[in-house]
Amino acid sequence: MKFAKAQQEISALRRQAAAGEIAVAYLDEAGFAQVHPNRSAWTPVGQQHRIEAIRGKRLNVIAAFLSTGQVVSAALWCTFNALLFVGFLGLLRQQVAKPLTIILDNASFHNARAIQPHLEVLRREGVTLYFLPPYSPELNRLEKLWHLVKHTWMAAKHRDAKTLEADVNEILDNVGSRYQLAF
Repeated sequence: MKFAKAQQEISALRRQAAAGEIAVAYLDEAGFAQVHPNRSAWTPVGQQHRIEAIRGKRLNVIAAFLSTGQVVSAALWCTFNALLFVGFLGLLRQQVAKPLTIILDNASFHNARAIQPHLEVLRREGVTLYFLPPYSPELNRLEKLWHLVKHTWMAAKHRDAKTLEADVNEILDNVGSRYQLAF
């Protein structure tokens, strides 16, 4: 029931965005390892499929996929927390002149007590946070973007930290031109 209600509400938000009344953003975080995830592979009989498993730092990315087709992102070599999240919201707000509704999951740092005063300032500036029902990632279009980045657009190979960050940024900076994903 909550899922169906969220579908209807998101559809209404998208219609408002299409009419130019508001901007809508899907927001999510994802982590990228220097060793590419290998879920399955085809290998000739008698040969072993191998990818180096050298451990390294994890690149964490927060991104917002806007109704304009633009992707706003920040890549960090540290764990996300509430203050980094609210800082990103402030940067995102600077990119959008209209009232902004952000669709996101219920990660604990998205609504932490420590950032409530900052969230209130953003609310007064026209930012609304729309929290998805639990266990409904399919309602967040950014989940599809993460899947495409990790499993289609990035080649399966080991990357050093500098190359990993460059590859992720190159993809996110070119969504809508070189990399196609419809809002």
